Amino acid sequence: PPLAAEPAPRSLLTDVPRLVASYYALRPDPTDRAQRVSFGTSGHRGTSVARSFNEDHIAAICQAVADHRASRGVTGPLFLGADTHALSEPALLTAVEVLAANGVRVVVSGAAAAPRGASTWRSHRAGTLPDLLPVPTPVVSHAVVTHNGGRRGDPAREGRADGIVITPSHNPPEDGGFKYNPPHGGPADTDETSAIQEAANRHLEEGLKGVKRMPAQRAFQDGAVELWDLVTPYVEDLAAVVDLERVAAAGVKVGVDPLGGAALPYLAPLAERYGLDLEVISDAVDPAFGFMRVDHDGKIRMDCSSPYAMAGLVAAKEAYDVAFGNDPDADRHGIVTRAGGLMNPNHYLCVAAHYLFAHRPGWPAAAGVGKTVVTSALLDRVAAAAGRAVTEVPVGF
Repeated sequence: PPLAAEPAPRSLLTDVPRLVASYYALRPDPTDRAQRVSFGTSGHRGTSVARSFNEDHIAAICQAVADHRASRGVTGPLFLGADTHALSEPALLTAVEVLAANGVRVVVSGAAAAPRGASTWRSHRAGTLPDLLPVPTPVVSHAVVTHNGGRRGDPAREGRADGIVITPSHNPPEDGGFKYNPPHGGPADTDETSAIQEAANRHLEEGLKGVKRMPAQRAFQDGAVELWDLVTPYVEDLAAVVDLERVAAAGVKVGVDPLGGAALPYLAPLAERYGLDLEVISDAVDPAFGFMRVDHDGKIRMDCSSPYAMAGLVAAKEAYDVAFGNDPDADRHGIVTRAGGLMNPNHYLCVAAHYLFAHRPGWPAAAGVGKTVVTSALLDRVAAAAGRAVTEVPVGF
């Protein structure tokens, strides 16, 4: 296809100022179905210029979330993260204003609290609002699970936690996205998202009269929002699931391209903590994602499973033993090898599952495979051969 795998021309780049201005200036029409809140498999998504992801949407959703968590007895902290899409930070500030006004204890990733290497990612910004770091989706899940009965959590003392991730995942630069994670740490099920969606649309229909807000600056200054180091706990806990010291000892040369996303602040602390021979191939952060290669359909899309979007990393494959790319919220990865280029993710999952079931004698017999509807049926066959059950979970798991 024309432009596929080529560097993005300027004609394709999103007009970021217009995008952000539209977020604040345009009001959705709740009688238009395309402009209402709609939670799909991974939350509400849209774009401000089409009046499908605007300040009113986020204010309405956050009021609905505040009421929903209160009705479920969720009184602990809410871990609030966002990726590097242009609409993510405006939406985060709107969320802070509404959640804080509702008495929710909001936790964000503060650059000042983060370790060396992460905190320098965005230290140029000055003003009355603190520097914040982007937060990957898995980090929000980890923070919620750790608090709610993890190795360091004490929900009996502090109440159960939940989370929000503001991201449209790998979607184009003009998109925004908003996901709610209940206390189990994963994506909310359809019962919860339906209730939140219905309540949010009711707030839109009522002109937001039932939405509480306070200025973001006051929320930060008054301590309603807490700045935590979310980088170190996640990096430290990786040792519980992956033997990264063995990777370091093997001398594996690793290349990583975060594709301008939320993984970037985590890479230097990760390499330093475990002594990895890890090179960040690109540290570019650009809300227009102008450094990307064009995807198969002529759009800019940070899809690390696409050989077109990942063409730049594939071209550098000879420099590394193995290389990885992440989407902007770092819940997807693409693996590049010298021999095969970009691996098929479903092939990798099947091989990984086969290996783990054969080499983890300490795992309980009931341990099985969790997969989504878009995962290869080949994984079902691998599980069957290993005598393991398969459970289908929501997309976003």
